[in-house]
Amino acid sequence: MTFDQIAALVVLVGVVGLMIHGRMRADVVALTGAAILLLLGVVRPVEVQAAFASPAIIALAGLFVIAYAIELSGLLGLMIRKASDVSARIGARGIWAVIGFCGSVGGFLNNTPVVVLAAPVIRDVAQSLGLSPKRFLMPLSHVTVMGGLLTLIGTSTNLLVNDMARNAGQRSFGLFEITPVGFCIAAVGGVWLYFVGARQLDGVAAIEEAEAARAAEEAEARRRTVGRFRLRLPFRLPRLGEARNQTDGSGDARLGDVELYGAADRPFQLKPAMISLGVFVLVVAAAGLGWAPISAAAFAGAVALILLKVISPDEAYAGLRPEILLLIAGMVVIGSAMEVSGLATAGAERLIDIIRPLGPLGALIVMYGVTLFATELLSNATVAVLMTPIAVAVAESLGVDPRPFLVTVMMAASAAFATPFGYQTNVLVYNMAGYTYMDFVRVGLPLNLITWATAMIAIPAFFPF
Repeated sequence: MTFDQIAALVVLVGVVGLMIHGRMRADVVALTGAAILLLLGVVRPVEVQAAFASPAIIALAGLFVIAYAIELSGLLGLMIRKASDVSARIGARGIWAVIGFCGSVGGFLNNTPVVVLAAPVIRDVAQSLGLSPKRFLMPLSHVTVMGGLLTLIGTSTNLLVNDMARNAGQRSFGLFEITPVGFCIAAVGGVWLYFVGARQLDGVAAIEEAEAARAAEEAEARRRTVGRFRLRLPFRLPRLGEARNQTDGSGDARLGDVELYGAADRPFQLKPAMISLGVFVLVVAAAGLGWAPISAAAFAGAVALILLKVISPDEAYAGLRPEILLLIAGMVVIGSAMEVSGLATAGAERLIDIIRPLGPLGALIVMYGVTLFATELLSNATVAVLMTPIAVAVAESLGVDPRPFLVTVMMAASAAFATPFGYQTNVLVYNMAGYTYMDFVRVGLPLNLITWATAMIAIPAFFPF
């Protein structure tokens, strides 16, 4: 191995290890790795500059601003409230309709504010109907994540894979080119959650409610016993919750608290909402019809909202989500180092030696599984950077079109459901509903396998080898 390959491998292992460890922010880890590679000369300043100015970064920045404008106008909150009002009259099926609506919205808007707005409403509606919120909140997160598979702009992973593939000489994907595959995965996954996953969660809720009732009865019995011998003390002992609050006086917030996000429900403003929605529709139409690249359309749309005074420059900066943009830019630099040093090619050759006898479909199955497993441990952007060059190399070695393998990376890097920490929306509902880690494993692991099997049928059907 050359010095550049060794350096790229060491940095890659260090970045992956620190991300799994989880003590440092992912964007800081990625930027640190990029800085080390630049100092060692593995990548040049021009390659770092290209990473920060990539079409994926520009498109995401513009889309984040447009989505934030829609959020600030109160339009998203209004739609979710109206849908929830209907569900309160219909019952459980109405709640599932709201979940489906959130999934479809997730194909165009960042899914974190969608879940932040919808989760408390769904929880309250479920409780008003005498139903456990646990039955609905995990499916809300999973369905919204699957909604991101519907379009090229549904998740940053799709845009990043598309950008890296274009740099490798592949054709760019159209806005709705992956929609048939994403729809198949979302439809099968949604049906499974409705008929099987929700019942599993109902069982979990029933057990916990029975345990809580039994604990309450035991506590009441103890209270009555102690009450007979109660002493009058010259001071009052704090209750457990009060003691905890006094100890944690700094008010450290838990990861996943809805209040931490700026997506709290906002009053509806008709004019800003209509302009924001109109700009968003024009951006999608321009990209979908091929009038302009998605990066150019999104950038122009964001600037138009500022010029029309729908959103102020300070608000636009606040909506940029720099932690995501910088994470992606840093990982693109690391991906570039893997390519220019030849590390990606060497790794792909070793993987190819293993999977070549399996043929294109066998290679596709293995590629999905490896990507899926990596996504449960690492960020989507990290997995996309690692797997995209390998996907192209594997396809070329087999003499087939790389497109099915690229779509596989897009799908598998997002459709990971077996841990509560693999996706930000999972963390939100994990804390709100009080799920356990094993709740996600019980529901998410079968969902992973079902969506994996669906993808292996749908991808070759819509993207032939």
